[in-house]
Amino acid sequence: MTKADLIEEVSRVVELTRKESEVIVETIFDSVVESLKTGDKVEIRGFGSFRTRERKGRIGRNPKSGERVEVPPRTIPFFKPSKELRDVVNGGPPPPAQPLNSDSDA
Repeated sequence: MTKADLIEEVSRVVELTRKESEVIVETIFDSVVESLKTGDKVEIRGFGSFRTRERKGRIGRNPKSGERVEVPPRTIPFFKPSKELRDVVNGGPPPPAQPLNSDSDA
Protein backbone atom coordinates (compact mmCIF):
# COMPACT_ATOMS: atom_id res chain seq x y z
CA MET A 1 0.00 0.00 0.00
CA THR A 2 1.33 3.43 -0.92
CA LYS A 3 0.50 6.78 0.62
CA ALA A 4 -1.78 7.47 -2.37
CA ASP A 5 -3.61 4.18 -1.71
CA LEU A 6 -4.02 5.14 1.94
CA ILE A 7 -5.43 8.54 0.96
CA GLU A 8 -7.91 6.86 -1.40
CA GLU A 9 -8.97 4.43 1.35
CA VAL A 10 -9.54 7.25 3.86
CA SER A 11 -11.49 9.17 1.21
CA ARG A 12 -13.69 6.15 0.49
CA VAL A 13 -14.34 5.09 4.10
CA VAL A 14 -14.94 8.55 5.57
CA GLU A 15 -16.66 9.86 2.43
CA LEU A 16 -14.46 12.93 2.11
CA THR A 17 -12.86 14.45 -0.95
CA ARG A 18 -9.44 13.20 -1.96
CA LYS A 19 -7.93 16.59 -1.02
CA GLU A 20 -9.47 16.50 2.48
CA SER A 21 -8.24 12.93 2.97
CA GLU A 22 -4.77 13.92 1.80
CA VAL A 23 -4.67 16.67 4.45
CA ILE A 24 -5.65 14.16 7.14
CA VAL A 25 -3.04 11.58 6.13
CA GLU A 26 -0.29 14.22 5.75
CA THR A 27 -1.15 15.69 9.16
CA ILE A 28 -0.87 12.29 10.84
CA PHE A 29 2.48 11.53 9.17
CA ASP A 30 3.84 15.01 9.93
CA SER A 31 2.79 14.68 13.58
CA VAL A 32 4.58 11.33 13.92
CA VAL A 33 7.74 12.72 12.28
CA GLU A 34 7.75 15.85 14.46
CA SER A 35 7.31 13.79 17.63
CA LEU A 36 10.20 11.50 16.67
CA LYS A 37 12.40 14.50 15.82
CA THR A 38 11.91 15.85 19.34
CA GLY A 39 12.65 12.44 20.88
CA ASP A 40 9.07 11.62 21.86
CA LYS A 41 7.54 8.16 21.55
CA VAL A 42 4.39 7.71 19.45
CA GLU A 43 2.08 4.91 20.60
CA ILE A 44 -0.99 3.82 18.64
CA ARG A 45 -2.88 1.24 20.71
CA GLY A 46 -3.59 -1.97 18.81
CA PHE A 47 -1.10 -1.01 16.08
CA GLY A 48 2.31 -0.36 17.57
CA SER A 49 4.75 2.28 18.71
CA PHE A 50 7.35 4.44 17.02
CA ARG A 51 10.47 5.64 18.80
CA THR A 52 14.05 6.49 18.02
CA ARG A 53 17.15 4.44 18.76
CA GLU A 54 20.78 5.42 18.85
CA ARG A 55 23.18 3.50 16.61
CA LYS A 56 26.79 3.47 17.70
CA GLY A 57 29.53 4.58 15.36
CA ARG A 58 31.53 1.79 13.75
CA ILE A 59 34.14 0.98 11.16
CA GLY A 60 32.68 -0.31 7.91
CA ARG A 61 34.12 -1.25 4.54
CA ASN A 62 33.51 0.25 1.13
CA PRO A 63 32.23 -2.76 -0.85
CA LYS A 64 33.75 -1.48 -4.09
CA SER A 65 37.29 -0.75 -2.91
CA GLY A 66 37.46 -2.65 0.39
CA GLU A 67 38.68 0.55 2.05
CA ARG A 68 37.86 1.06 5.73
CA VAL A 69 35.26 3.77 6.32
CA GLU A 70 34.22 5.31 9.62
CA VAL A 71 30.43 5.24 10.00
CA PRO A 72 29.34 7.94 12.50
CA PRO A 73 26.75 7.36 15.24
CA ARG A 74 23.18 8.25 14.27
CA THR A 75 19.60 8.28 15.46
CA ILE A 76 17.21 6.00 13.59
CA PRO A 77 13.41 5.59 13.73
CA PHE A 78 12.21 2.25 15.07
CA PHE A 79 8.74 0.64 14.90
CA LYS A 80 7.57 -2.03 17.33
CA PRO A 81 4.26 -3.69 16.35
CA SER A 82 1.67 -4.38 19.04
CA LYS A 83 0.79 -7.91 20.06
CA GLU A 84 -2.62 -7.49 18.41
CA LEU A 85 -1.04 -6.51 15.07
CA ARG A 86 1.44 -9.40 15.21
CA ASP A 87 -1.39 -11.85 15.94
CA VAL A 88 -3.56 -10.59 13.06
CA VAL A 89 -0.64 -10.65 10.60
CA ASN A 90 0.20 -14.21 11.67
CA GLY A 91 -3.32 -15.47 10.96
CA GLY A 92 -4.85 -15.08 14.40
CA PRO A 93 -8.30 -13.66 15.03
CA PRO A 94 -8.72 -9.88 14.89
CA PRO A 95 -8.85 -8.18 18.29
CA PRO A 96 -12.32 -7.62 19.75
CA ALA A 97 -13.84 -4.22 19.06
CA GLN A 98 -13.49 -1.86 22.01
CA PRO A 99 -16.55 0.26 22.91
CA LEU A 100 -16.03 3.98 22.44
CA ASN A 101 -17.86 4.82 25.68
CA SER A 102 -17.11 2.70 28.74
CA ASP A 103 -19.80 4.27 30.98
CA SER A 104 -21.94 1.11 31.05
CA ASP A 105 -22.76 -0.01 34.59
CA ALA A 106 -24.95 -2.94 33.58
